[in-house]
Amino acid sequence: MTLSTALPDAEGLCQQLSTDVKQLIERNNLQKPLLIGIRTGGAWLAQRLQQALELPELGILDISFYRDDFDERGLAIQAKGSELPDTIEDRAIILVDDVLMSGRTIRAAMNEIFDYGRPTSIHLVSLIDIGQRQLPIQADLIGAKLDLMPEQKIKLSGPNPLILTLD
Repeated sequence: MTLSTALPDAEGLCQQLSTDVKQLIERNNLQKPLLIGIRTGGAWLAQRLQQALELPELGILDISFYRDDFDERGLAIQAKGSELPDTIEDRAIILVDDVLMSGRTIRAAMNEIFDYGRPTSIHLVSLIDIGQRQLPIQADLIGAKLDLMPEQKIKLSGPNPLILTLD
């Protein structure tokens, strides 16, 4: 998809991802799956998926302290901390992010997850994949793939409704 066409409907992509995640859980026979959303957009998406799939628990990650670009960005004043269940040991993690780009956010999220314990698996779900990887990280499920110019950024606004915009 190019940017001369309309951006996809985030609400529709979220509904499709809920079906896809349900199939992922069934196909892989995931025991005790745990959705973990990366603040902020990934957390909104994970909350929606949790409700649609009627899963009992939800985790939220704030990766502010795990980023590798402190020198460039500094510490985010709005860092809220992570909210995870007491244990993620031997859990099947479904990690949820809004926009997959360089892979650095996912690397930081996985570092934080492993500081809390050793899950049996991690499956990555992203609403949008814009490529531009710097690390060898790929999503198991994506809502849509977009081709953006390097200077273009896509943003998910929410939580209700979820709306994709260009920054």
